[in-house]
Amino acid sequence: MSTAGAYVRLARIGWVLVREGVVSAVPSEHLPPFARFGQKVAGLLARRKVPGEERSDRLSRAVARLGPSYVKIGQFLATRPDVVGAEFAADLSLLQDRMATFPQSEAKAAIEGSLGRKVEDLYAEFSEPMAAASIAQVHPAIVMRDGQPHKVAVKVIRPGIRQRFASDIEAMYLVSHMQERFLPYTRRLKPVEVTKTIEQTTKIEMDLRLEAAALSELGENTKDDSGFRVPKVDWERTGRDVVTMEWIDGIKMSDVDGLKASGHDLDALADTLIQSFLRHTLRDGFFHADMHQGNLFVDDAGHIVAVDMGIVGRLGKKERRFLAEILFGFITRDYQRVADVHFEAGYVPSHHDAASFAQAIRAIGEPIHGQPAETISMAKLLTLLFEVTELFDMQTRPELVMLQKTMVVVEGVARTLNPRFNMWKASEPVVGKWIRDNLGPKRIVTDLRDGLHAALRLAEAAPEIAARTERFSSEIMAMSENGLRFDAETAHAIGKAEARHTRSGRIALWLIAATLVYIAWQVT
Repeated sequence: MSTAGAYVRLARIGWVLVREGVVSAVPSEHLPPFARFGQKVAGLLARRKVPGEERSDRLSRAVARLGPSYVKIGQFLATRPDVVGAEFAADLSLLQDRMATFPQSEAKAAIEGSLGRKVEDLYAEFSEPMAAASIAQVHPAIVMRDGQPHKVAVKVIRPGIRQRFASDIEAMYLVSHMQERFLPYTRRLKPVEVTKTIEQTTKIEMDLRLEAAALSELGENTKDDSGFRVPKVDWERTGRDVVTMEWIDGIKMSDVDGLKASGHDLDALADTLIQSFLRHTLRDGFFHADMHQGNLFVDDAGHIVAVDMGIVGRLGKKERRFLAEILFGFITRDYQRVADVHFEAGYVPSHHDAASFAQAIRAIGEPIHGQPAETISMAKLLTLLFEVTELFDMQTRPELVMLQKTMVVVEGVARTLNPRFNMWKASEPVVGKWIRDNLGPKRIVTDLRDGLHAALRLAEAAPEIAARTERFSSEIMAMSENGLRFDAETAHAIGKAEARHTRSGRIALWLIAATLVYIAWQVT
C-alpha cells in the first residue's frame, strides 16, 4: 500500500471517529494547543448523542463501522491500557467480536485450498456456521474415527481478511509515527513498536496452525492439572486457514444461573480458575491472554475448558521472578525489596533514587494492609504499580502489561462466580510454592545449572565468535584506510528512492486535500 493510500485511509478513520464523538472524548490535558483546537472542531462535527448512550457505545460503533480488522486491533488495544488509557481500554474490552457470517461455500473453498482435500472426504457432515468473528467463523461438523461419529468444531479464516488487515495496518503505522513526532510525552510508550506488536500478533492469529500449536502446548502443560483443560486438536484437518478441534459441550462461565442450576460449585470454580492462570504464568511462562467469560466453559465433569487461543502471552524466567518478588514484597511489606527488584531488572532507569521509588511503592502497599483480604484485588495492585512506575520513566514492558490486563479479566470472572472471592487465599498454593522453589535455596541450584549451560554454549561458540571478530576488525581497518564508498549502481538507486519519496509526498498532500474537500461536501 502506498503512502498516499495510507493517508486516505487515515482520513476515513479520522472522520468516523469524529462523527461518533470519540475524538472529542479523548482527555485533552496533555494535548498541544493545535490538537486541542482540532478536538473542539471535532466536537462540533460529532453526531448528536442519543439519551442514555455511553462513550463505550460510540467507540464500539465507530470500530465496527471501520471493519473487521479494526475490531481485532481494538481488542488488542484493550489489553494495553498503558497506550490508550484505562478508560478507553475498559471501553474497548466491551467490544463484541461478532460479525456477519460468510457463505458456507466460501468456507468450504478455504478448507479445500488449505488442506488440499474435498470437504466431503474430511467431514461426514459439515453444517452452517454457528458464530462468526473478525478473523474467522466456526462450523459444527462430524468426523468418523474407528467407525464412530465424533462432533468437532471447525474454525475457518474469513476470506480476504489478510489483505484487508495489511492495508489497515499501514494507516496505523502512519498514526504511530505521527504520535511519536508530535506528542513527545508518548514516546516512552513506543507507539511504533506497539503497532509492530499488533501486526505480529494478528498475523499469528490469522495462521490457524499457530493457534492449534498454542492449544497443543497448553494442553501438554496442563495434562496433569486438575480442573482445567483445553480442546484437543485434530491435526489431520488443520492447516493455515482451518483448525479442527474437539467439540466442547458445556456451560459458558457467563451463564452463572446455568452453572448454579447444574449443581457446580461456583466458589471452587473461581479458585480453580485463578490457580490455573497463575500456574500457567509462573510455572510454564505461557498463558491464555484472552480468558474472558465467552472463552471459558464448564463441562459436565466440572472442568474449566478454555477455547480460542488466538492471543497468548509468554514470560521469561526473569519476568516470572520479577512478578513473584513483587507479590511477595507486598505481602511481607518489604517495599524496599520491591523497589530493588525494579532496579535490578533494569525496568526503572538507574538515575532515579531507589529510596524515593520505595516510598512510592509504600503508598500503594500500605492502604492494602488495612483492608479485608477478600476486597484486595491483585489486578488493581498491579495497575496502581504501573501507574507509579510511569512517574519514574519505566519503559513499557508489553509482556507485563498483557499479564496485568489478563489478570484483571480473570479476577473479574472469578468475582462474578464468587463476589467474596479472596484472591490472596486462592492464589497462595500456587504463588507460595513457586516462591519457595524459585526464591529460596532451590533458586541458587537452578541459577548455577543455568549458568553452566550458558558457559558451555559460549565455549562451543567461541571459535566462530573469534573468526567473526577478526573479519569485522579487518573490515573496519579497510574502511578507515580507504573510506566508505558506494558503487555507481548503489548511488543511483539512492537518488531514485529519494526522488520517488518526494514525489509520493506531493501526491499524498493532494490526496489529503481532495479527501477533506469530499468530506466537507458530504457534510454540507
